[in-house]
Amino acid sequence: MNSTKAHIAALSLLDRAFLALTDAELAGLLTTLPEDHVSAIKKIAGFREDDVPAETPAEDDDAAAAASSELIESVRAAAHKGRVNGDLQRLGVVLSDACLAECIEALGDKSEMPSEDDLQGVIPKLIEDHGLGVVRLMLASTVVGEAPASATIVSMLKTDEAIKLPPVDLKPVAPLLPRKTDDAERLALKAQRKERKAHEQAEARLRREQAARARNRV
Repeated sequence: MNSTKAHIAALSLLDRAFLALTDAELAGLLTTLPEDHVSAIKKIAGFREDDVPAETPAEDDDAAAAASSELIESVRAAAHKGRVNGDLQRLGVVLSDACLAECIEALGDKSEMPSEDDLQGVIPKLIEDHGLGVVRLMLASTVVGEAPASATIVSMLKTDEAIKLPPVDLKPVAPLLPRKTDDAERLALKAQRKERKAHEQAEARLRREQAARARNRV
């Protein structure tokens, strides 16, 4: 019973890591994954290329085709309902595979049972290389996989200022709508996603401008 409760708690943590992962982070991650990883993600998410309308505009560049808004929508929907059938864990593992590999390499002989200090020593570089959202996803995935250091990782995801997960957003995740149904609900979902992406881009642009002004003052 305790094992079941621990597994449910671990899945909840991974679910929170997915929710904390922004669309921009997810899109960027999908464009860097190997082709076999992207294919695996599409299969898990039940995504079919022929379901995407021909008139759907491309993302920022051709390389972002795999990270189309439709694929992101499918991945989020699969993750949301995947706590029951295992898809949540499978998505977490595939999406964070490269980050985990780098983490293991950086930890070296300590990778089997790293201490909190060991993890804090490698996390800044992981965040620099993969982004905060992906690092959280990787750590939460290892907890679901019952890593020996799970207790330490759980504590860090809850309290460590560098990587702790934000408070749970209790708003329900919108369901995945039929691909070819362009009704009001689907349009509203697209508008919300577009608004969120614009907000993220504006924040990033502001940070770049502030950094540039700071450099000019030096």
